Amino acid sequence: MTDIARLVIAALFVGWSGVAAAETGKTSWDSLSREEQQVLKPYADRWEGLSPKRREQLRRDADQWRSMPPEQRQKARERYRKLRELPPDQREKLKKRYDEFRQLPPEEQKRIRERYQWFKSLPPEERKELRQKWRGLSREERQRIRTEMRELSPQQRGEYMRKNLR
Repeated sequence: MTDIARLVIAALFVGWSGVAAAETGKTSWDSLSREEQQVLKPYADRWEGLSPKRREQLRRDADQWRSMPPEQRQKARERYRKLRELPPDQREKLKKRYDEFRQLPPEEQKRIRERYQWFKSLPPEERKELRQKWRGLSREERQRIRTEMRELSPQQRGEYMRKNLR
């Protein structure tokens, strides 16, 4: 899997995950609203055994899920389905990269999200062309480009990529 593909997949995960810190108090299953219990039903049997941090993360995710429009929920379901279809070793690699992403400073996460949004906004033919050219570069060339692009705005990065990968 290429670095760009890994970055795109990590960004997809980040797009719908919560970022707030967990509460220190325990939240019992009975203290959840009916709506929360409905969304979190798959965790009902093991809820009391989850850490407080995990419970709060799941509650935030449930809140976010309920606030999503139907089409956004469908996209999330599709991403989850695709993730489940991956071989276990690839899922593990993605989880590791996602965990690494979560450890990055907020500014770096923002930069990566912006880069992903820029890439996603390109016409499909142009994305395909850039991917092919990126794959044709050596590891050293890709690292040089990453370093040079680090300080550029998303628009400047687009111009840079078009100029240097054509």
